[in-house]
Amino acid sequence: MFVSRPAPIVLIILVVVAILLCAIVAGFYWATGPSLRCHRPTEGPAEPGWSARIVASGGRDRCYYLYTPPQYDPGQPLPLVFSLHGFMSNPNSHALITKWHKLAKEEGFLLVYPQGTEYPQRWDAGETWGVSDTDDVQFYHDMLADVASLASVDESRIYVNGFSNGGGMTVDLGCKAADTFAAMGTVSAAVVATEDCAPDRPMPAIVFHGTADPIVPYEGGEMGGWLLRQAARATNAPPAFAGVEDWVAYWAESNGCDLTPRPFREQGDARGIHYSECGANAEVILYTIEDGGHSWPGGFPIPGVGKTSRDIDATEEMWKFFQMHTLGE
Repeated sequence: MFVSRPAPIVLIILVVVAILLCAIVAGFYWATGPSLRCHRPTEGPAEPGWSARIVASGGRDRCYYLYTPPQYDPGQPLPLVFSLHGFMSNPNSHALITKWHKLAKEEGFLLVYPQGTEYPQRWDAGETWGVSDTDDVQFYHDMLADVASLASVDESRIYVNGFSNGGGMTVDLGCKAADTFAAMGTVSAAVVATEDCAPDRPMPAIVFHGTADPIVPYEGGEMGGWLLRQAARATNAPPAFAGVEDWVAYWAESNGCDLTPRPFREQGDARGIHYSECGANAEVILYTIEDGGHSWPGGFPIPGVGKTSRDIDATEEMWKFFQMHTLGE
């Protein structure tokens, strides 16, 4: 007599599904939540390799990753690059996407991946973003002072860049802390407004943005898709942003540039324009990525947000741009 025994098979399937769900949840938290490495911070001077650092800022402990290249010599000041993650991200996923640390290893510069606040992680980039009690400009100043106490920093070669909400925070730092770094870069920057921006000095900038970005539309305005807009409202994120050509032109004007941009370079799906003849040599470059999504050109693709360009590498291009600018030039 045949006896059906489906229970063990069903149990195995349920166990496999549960393991997969746990892996997915753990992976999502690893990519979007506070870094577990920050619970095991390093103390003492910088040494080659990775370390998680804690600095007091605004009445709370804040975390950042510091990468020190293998060739680090405390007697030789090195350039310092800050790279800020996007909304619903953290230093782990931002490192995976941008690979700044790999370039830091090759080129020999200090690198900081700062961590935002709240959950999902975010920056107070000109709007509250649901973190009105946080001053991320002050956090940047506190990090800079902390890194300078741990490692030998070339203060004339400090640079800031960011992605999405981190790009908006980069622009905010350009408005409010321009006297501390030499140049900035953004990718898919979530810039809400620049009308109140008053930099202490002209700030060189290199900008990347895709024409098919569904999160921060190239032309500006509301996020694409009803669901995204509802998610923005639920997390107090701004549902609409400035058009990239508009805020880049405003930036070029504030730098005293010739306001007739010239074609700069074409690399496959990337076409550049260049604002030149600027005050203090603070040139502005905009790379438009044809059909590009909300992604880091040349970086690790992000699912569900459109095409990632393989024709240009934003990390490498930013570093080339940064090397042409020093503070006080």
